[in-house]
Amino acid sequence: MNMFQHAQAFAHVSFFRYWIARFFATFGAQIISVSVAWQVYDVSRDPFDLGLIGLVQFLPLLLLVLVTGATSDHYGHRKVMLVSIVVEILCALSILSWAMLPNPPIWMVLCILTVFGSARAFFGPAVQSLVVSLVPKEDFANAIAWNSSAWQIATIVGPVVGGLLYGLGPILAYSISAFLFLVSLVLIRLLPEAPKSESPRKVDTTNVLAGLRFIFHEKIVLGAISLDLVAVLLGGAVALLPVYARDILELGPAGLGLLRAAPGIGAILTGMFLATSPVRDKAGYILLMSVGLFGAFTTVFAVSNLVWLSILALALVGATDMVSVVIRETLLQLWTPDEVRGRVNAVNHVFLGASNELGEFRAGLMAAWLGAVPAVAVGGIGAVGVALSWCWLFPQLRQVRYLDIKG
Repeated sequence: MNMFQHAQAFAHVSFFRYWIARFFATFGAQIISVSVAWQVYDVSRDPFDLGLIGLVQFLPLLLLVLVTGATSDHYGHRKVMLVSIVVEILCALSILSWAMLPNPPIWMVLCILTVFGSARAFFGPAVQSLVVSLVPKEDFANAIAWNSSAWQIATIVGPVVGGLLYGLGPILAYSISAFLFLVSLVLIRLLPEAPKSESPRKVDTTNVLAGLRFIFHEKIVLGAISLDLVAVLLGGAVALLPVYARDILELGPAGLGLLRAAPGIGAILTGMFLATSPVRDKAGYILLMSVGLFGAFTTVFAVSNLVWLSILALALVGATDMVSVVIRETLLQLWTPDEVRGRVNAVNHVFLGASNELGEFRAGLMAAWLGAVPAVAVGGIGAVGVALSWCWLFPQLRQVRYLDIKG
C-alpha cells in the first residue's frame, strides 16, 4: 500500500506548506553547521574551536528559555517564526561575507553563530506550537509523525549535502543555505496564524514562568518530557562513535559515517511507518516500552564486536527513539493548552538540547574513567532502568491510551 495514502496531514494545504518550510529551515541550518565547522577547522586547526561552535549555539537555547516561549505565545507563533527566519537569512549572508575574507577571524563567526543560535532558540518553540493549529485533532499523530520525519531527514541528509557543497566551495554552501531560508520564509508567510486566546497575555515574570508551572503540575507532560531528558542523557552514544569506528570495530572514517547514519535511517523508516500505521491504543505503555528498548539496543551496541550487529543495533536505537519522540510530542501538544503552548515547547526544546549535549558529555567523561564500552553499556542499562522507574513514578503517563483525545 502506498504510504502517502496514509498522509492525512498533507491533505491540509497549510500543513504541507509548514512541513516544507520546516524541512528547508532545518536543512539550511544543517548545511551551515557542517560547513562552518569544516571551515573553522581549516583556518585554526584547533579542535577546541569546534567545541565553541556547538557551545555558542546551545547557550542561547538555555539562557533564553524563559523568554522564547513567552514571546511566541504573546506575539503569535507565525510572527516569531518569520522574524527568526529573517535573522537566520541575515546570519547566513554574514557568514558568506566572513568566508570571503582573506584570513577570516574565528571570533567573528562565533559572534554570528551566537545570533544564529538565538534565532533558532526562538524558532524552535514557535514551529512546534504552530503545527497543532494546522490540522484537526484526529490528524495530530499523523502530523507529528511526518513532522518528526522531516526533521530527521533534514538532520541526516543536511550534513552530507553540506559537506559536498563545502567541497565545491564554502561560498556555494552558504549561498544555498540562505536560499533555503528564503524559501522557508515565503512558505511561512503563507501560513495562517494560530488562534489567540481571548484574554491578552502580558510578558511578565508570572506569565514567563507559567510554562514551567504547567509542566510540573501536569504529570503526563512532566513524565513525558523528563523521560526523554533522562533516557537520552544516560543512553547517548553518538559522542563515542569515533572510538568504536577506530579502535573497536576498526572501520575507519567511512565506517564512522555509516555508524552515524544508522540511527537516522532507523528513525526515518519508523517515522514513515508510524505515519501509515499510527499508535491507536496503549500509547503510554508503548512510550515506556520504546524507551526501555532504546536502552536495551544501546547496550547491545556497546558490547558488540560485529559490524553488522552494531549497525543493526544503532538502527534500532534510532527506530525506538522515533517511536518515543512521536508519542511524546503528540502527548505534549494534546495536553498543553494554547495559552502556554509556546512556553511549554520552549522548555521542551531546551530539555532536548540539554539531553543531547549533556549526554555526550556524560559519555565522554565516563569513557575517560572506565573506557568506551562500559560507558555506553552503563548508559544503556540506565535508560532501561529509567523506563521501569517512570512506570512507577508516573502512573498517569503509563495509563494514557489514545493520541487523538485526552485519555
